[in-house]
Amino acid sequence: MSPHRVALVGFGLAGKAFHAPLIAATPGLELAAIVTSREEEVRALYPHTAVGRSYAELLADPSIALVVLATPDHLHAEHAVAAIEAGKHLVIDKPLTPALAEARRVAEHARLRGTMLSVFHNRRWDGDFLTLRDLVAKGQMGEIIEYDSHFDRLKPGITHRWKDQRDGGVWQDLGPHLVDQALVLFGRPLAVSADLAVLKPGRPKSEKLAADYACVTLRYPAARVRLHMSQTRADHGLRLSVHGTKASFTKHGLDTQEEQSKAGMVPGDPQWGVDPQPGQLTQAGAAGSSRVEAMRGDYGAYYRGFAAALSDKTPPPVTAEEALAVMEVIEAGLTSHAERREISMTDG
Repeated sequence: MSPHRVALVGFGLAGKAFHAPLIAATPGLELAAIVTSREEEVRALYPHTAVGRSYAELLADPSIALVVLATPDHLHAEHAVAAIEAGKHLVIDKPLTPALAEARRVAEHARLRGTMLSVFHNRRWDGDFLTLRDLVAKGQMGEIIEYDSHFDRLKPGITHRWKDQRDGGVWQDLGPHLVDQALVLFGRPLAVSADLAVLKPGRPKSEKLAADYACVTLRYPAARVRLHMSQTRADHGLRLSVHGTKASFTKHGLDTQEEQSKAGMVPGDPQWGVDPQPGQLTQAGAAGSSRVEAMRGDYGAYYRGFAAALSDKTPPPVTAEEALAVMEVIEAGLTSHAERREISMTDG
């Protein structure tokens, strides 16, 4: 069977470091075209991939089966609708769109037209998260009571990237990663409570900046999930601190795949996804902890799953419904912060 031809739109961080190398390494997919102004970069890395075509020309090409949108958030809805109208299947880099209502309209349009729509929630395949899921599946954690998930960094300077201009700041940028992982483990929460803030010193009083700090609690009947994002931490190593009825699991260090790709490593390299920092498992009542080697991270699982979905007509590895569930929590967090109250997720 011929590979499914894929067109990537955008070659910034998401396109260059994530989507392009993963698509190129996936059996059953062909990175056929990239729409970007960075033509020389693309030709140096992917000499056999067409580059520089307009989006309209790409959509008119009947050989393109899948369009991957790695463009700024505000372009997602417009580009997605055009692709759906052209009969293309879609992968959209998170979030689906900036606003939940708009995302719901795009997802419904795709459903009515029979287009497969998925959002790239790649951090389901972080090595640390895979390790935790394995511990849970084996029953070593018992019932999880407390779950603290961190995506902290030290970025003290004031920046003006488009990502930093969004109302939710780090909550809308990094929050979808942590929310998706939480929903995979726990499902839909009863309620959401969020505190967002600008904590960086030196901000001009006349300048409005998006939040560089977010601490969000998801309330479950018998568990509390806390999601933490900050750009002001010199010590930002803590990734997971999870406490169950049988054991606690602690993990430091972010998954390696993003930095490996930025450094030029490609999927399939023997070191791809290898995390040198083990976790620590402490059994209830034990005097000390034991070392837990981190599982290999595997973002390629997303595109392998999507290739199988295209061939077998099965659901993609992340469904539109799952992506919308993430956005519902993100929007609840924004509302919680704005209104300074807990937002119920059980209404309606």
